[in-house]
Amino acid sequence: MNFTLLKSFSLGILMAAGLQGFSQANNEKPKLVVGVVVDQMRYDYLTRFANHYGNDGFKRLQRDGFDCQNNHFNYAPTYTGPGHASVYTGTTPQNHGIISNNWYNKFEKNEVYCVEDTTVASVGTTNVGVGQMSPRRMKTSTVTDENRMHTQMRGKTIGVAIKDRGSILPAGHTANGAYWFHGADEGVFVTSTYYMETLPKWVKDFNNKKIAQSYMKVWDTYKPITEYIESGSDENNFEGGFRGKETASFPYDLKKLGSQNGNFDIIKNTPYGNSLTTDFAIAALEGEQLGLDKDTDFLAVSYSSTDYVGHNFGVNSKEVQDTYVRLDKDIARLFKALDEQVGEGNYTLFLTADHGAVDVPSYLTSLKIPSGYFKGSQFNKELKDFVAKKYGRNDLIEDISNYQVFFSYNVLADEGINAEELQKDIKHFALQYEAVAMVYTRAQMEQGSYDTGVASLIQKGFNQKRSGDVFIVLDPGYLSGGGTGSSHGSAFSYDTHVPLLFYGNGIKNGKTANKTEIPDIAATISVLLGIEFPNGISGTVISEALK
Repeated sequence: MNFTLLKSFSLGILMAAGLQGFSQANNEKPKLVVGVVVDQMRYDYLTRFANHYGNDGFKRLQRDGFDCQNNHFNYAPTYTGPGHASVYTGTTPQNHGIISNNWYNKFEKNEVYCVEDTTVASVGTTNVGVGQMSPRRMKTSTVTDENRMHTQMRGKTIGVAIKDRGSILPAGHTANGAYWFHGADEGVFVTSTYYMETLPKWVKDFNNKKIAQSYMKVWDTYKPITEYIESGSDENNFEGGFRGKETASFPYDLKKLGSQNGNFDIIKNTPYGNSLTTDFAIAALEGEQLGLDKDTDFLAVSYSSTDYVGHNFGVNSKEVQDTYVRLDKDIARLFKALDEQVGEGNYTLFLTADHGAVDVPSYLTSLKIPSGYFKGSQFNKELKDFVAKKYGRNDLIEDISNYQVFFSYNVLADEGINAEELQKDIKHFALQYEAVAMVYTRAQMEQGSYDTGVASLIQKGFNQKRSGDVFIVLDPGYLSGGGTGSSHGSAFSYDTHVPLLFYGNGIKNGKTANKTEIPDIAATISVLLGIEFPNGISGTVISEALK
């Protein structure tokens, strides 16, 4: 029996066991599953800032739940869109098709956004483009879809996030609603006609309360800044900051800075964006009456502001530390609402992240750790010049984005150029370039099979129809761009190692250092609920987490 058949057979046995267990004790199923994805959360944020967390947030998850300490993304690139899709589909971009946040569509001949959908309209805002979003580019079902179908569409699914993709992709294709925040001059949560024609009363009431306005205030550290010894100095050369303020240092007067930083959009870039998300998630819990009947509901919450803060200030910043100290309070607040409405023991919650982040390369360089910045624009120009000189055409490369090179196959056909030879030539050229660690070709991805190392992660992120023809991997500690803020996207552990915590109904108390992977989440929740796996599943069940 080959590996694929063996894995499918094993999954079938586990699925049958899960269904049998819950058919015997159906009342044990949770009334509500809450999925929490923290955008750009490294695993070490759980341990590094632990002394500042209370007993009712992250520590409650670790103390009373199941902690997967060696949890990783098993593909690259590690971006927000693919991350959220992979958590909920139980597979990788190879199958679900969300290969990046934005990517070059070789058939449409233009860049596309992972959740854009011009066939739908905005709901809750007069801004036309903000609401033209849906999950239609995601090619497989989600655990939220499977739960809805299992309950004959009676079990509800609601998605909540600041980012549209952080709400839409987890909620799946069949959601009752997915809502995201539109800042600018409105400061409201919106949706699209993919889900509904008009906002529910509870959403209108929430927006009418103008809660976003209450967060246009001063952001200072929750605790005295001198207690934040787990992060670097408040004022340094590694942070971005806000327009209108000379230094990237506390405090930040959001009301004063708002006019130069997108008005209400500035909230996204502070921990108050997470507080606003929690406010809305609790309103959704109450407004939709989630977890109050016999059919399991699903609330998918994504905390997006952690990513905005990380990109702006960096992994080692006081701002990131304060954001997680405050997020811990928001998670405790969410727990309190769940306990009061659904009842402790009646719900299951998991928490993970969509990717990690690298320390600011300029900061790493100051510590003599190999790191730096890749000169992407210069590389792109020199690569195109090289190809044009060798092949006598300057239009063989159609696009370079996401560290992928896309060929113009019509031109290759007209000139009789062998695509594999062009791939090899570009690979040879790129490997001589500073900061390039590895290069893989479409031929390698299609003709080989990689089980370990970076190549295996690139292959699981490779979608045969949507991905490019050459894939470039930078050295560890390198980014494109300027000298401030952190980012992500690589196949290295700082981007792949993220938390995975299970809590509540059906979950054992404990921890494991065995390696788990992001697609395992949907498989595990599916068995917990006794439902069918998402249709592109490649993850395996974390059986040691289940009672």
